[in-house]
Amino acid sequence: MGEVVVPIEDDDSTQVFPLYSPAPPTTTPLEIITVKSTSVKDTPAAPGPPGVVELESWLPLTESRNGTTFSAVSHLLCSGIGVQALLLPAAFSSLGWAWGIICLSIAYTWQLYTTWLLVDLHEPVPGTRCSRFVRLSIIAFGQKLGKLLAIFPVMYLSGGSCVTLIITGGNSMKQFFNIICEEGIMCGSKSLSGTHWFLIFTCVALIIGQFPNLNSIARVSLTGAIASIGYITTIWALSIGKGRNNGVSYSIPEAEKTGMAGFGNISNAIGIIILVFRGHNLILEIQGTLPMPSDSTRSCRKSMWRSVMISYIIIPMCLFPLAVVGFWAYGNKIPAKGLGILTTFSQLRRRDTSKFVIGLIYLWLTISCITSYQIYAMPAFDNLEFVYANSKRRRCPEWVRVGLRLFFGGLTFFIAVAFPFLGSLAPLIGGMTVVPLTFAYPCFMWISIRKPRPKSGMWCLNLGLGCLGIALSIVLIVAAVWNLADKGLDANFFSP
Repeated sequence: MGEVVVPIEDDDSTQVFPLYSPAPPTTTPLEIITVKSTSVKDTPAAPGPPGVVELESWLPLTESRNGTTFSAVSHLLCSGIGVQALLLPAAFSSLGWAWGIICLSIAYTWQLYTTWLLVDLHEPVPGTRCSRFVRLSIIAFGQKLGKLLAIFPVMYLSGGSCVTLIITGGNSMKQFFNIICEEGIMCGSKSLSGTHWFLIFTCVALIIGQFPNLNSIARVSLTGAIASIGYITTIWALSIGKGRNNGVSYSIPEAEKTGMAGFGNISNAIGIIILVFRGHNLILEIQGTLPMPSDSTRSCRKSMWRSVMISYIIIPMCLFPLAVVGFWAYGNKIPAKGLGILTTFSQLRRRDTSKFVIGLIYLWLTISCITSYQIYAMPAFDNLEFVYANSKRRRCPEWVRVGLRLFFGGLTFFIAVAFPFLGSLAPLIGGMTVVPLTFAYPCFMWISIRKPRPKSGMWCLNLGLGCLGIALSIVLIVAAVWNLADKGLDANFFSP
């Protein structure tokens, strides 16, 4: 497979990191370099710093360019459907039917548009590829500002998501075990603590996490996508089949409609809807696994957009029924934390639902968390291997790659055990990371790179959406801080 890259000139005064340096002027002559996407064994150190193409061929995100539309769809579904969807009915209980559907539709349309922007910006200069969100941010905003704006959100959405998945997946494994052994005396005598379940989950995730690159985990992502669709569809389908629960209320208490309490509830509901749409920190990375012809007259944009359209037809088919049916069936009884509708379903429908079905839901949720861990950990693996490859001027040996991934897994496990209440901080941290990265940054990037005519339609649209995204981020941060100050935080350190 061929790839066109821009040569990077040496600078005697500073060391330039090829993947995270500003884009050179477009007037620089382009050089065509042929690169094979097959895996290569340990490469001896070169006398000079590695070039962009050589370095990218060593790293997990871009080591293989043999992806297909099917593998891209699998990655998009696995990263785009998460446990946050279980809280959607709780958001409707604060917004009501009309505003809940309107806000969910707006959020879906908005993030689909910013996805299109990122797909279009994958090749900021014809013939070149930008397979990392941080790299695109540096091209758009410059070396210092680009890193400042993008590194924390991207690293949090990689490491922080993995920590959250350990917490959720470990608790799901525990619930599955308790359901299977509900009346078993031997099971009760061998019950494990939350820390043990977190450790089991992390060990399983790290065993699967030894796949070398993003393209190689396509089947893992497919399994996660099937599991995610499975537990979400089962929940809302059974909720329809069982009928509306007795005593369901859709009204909001008067004390929570006005003042700061009302502001906090509405902002929290909007935050839940926004945080459901995730995975923008992986769009460019997934597109980077698709092949591109070496003649640079065509691109992988069409293949990626086809994958996006397929996956984003399936995603609303899961999210919208879950939100509407869940609110119809249980009203305001769904908690706005934890597993949301799954917790309510398990409590209210335990008597008239077989143990096998409830256990199957928790099993699917566990599989979804394990498989999502792989794709969200990949940017962190890539960053760790980049540091090694750039300093040693060669690809990571197998033992180094395994060691780095075990280190990352151990770190996320420790954070999950130390801060098992991290999910309660999701509205605050999500307002600082997910909202700008998903709804604001792509709009500003498109203006900076494509340079549309000022005051044109696209210029006004992207500037308006970008500013609105930043304002929404600030509002959600303020609301999250207010809710924490008003309701407090159950900070159970080292007590999962």
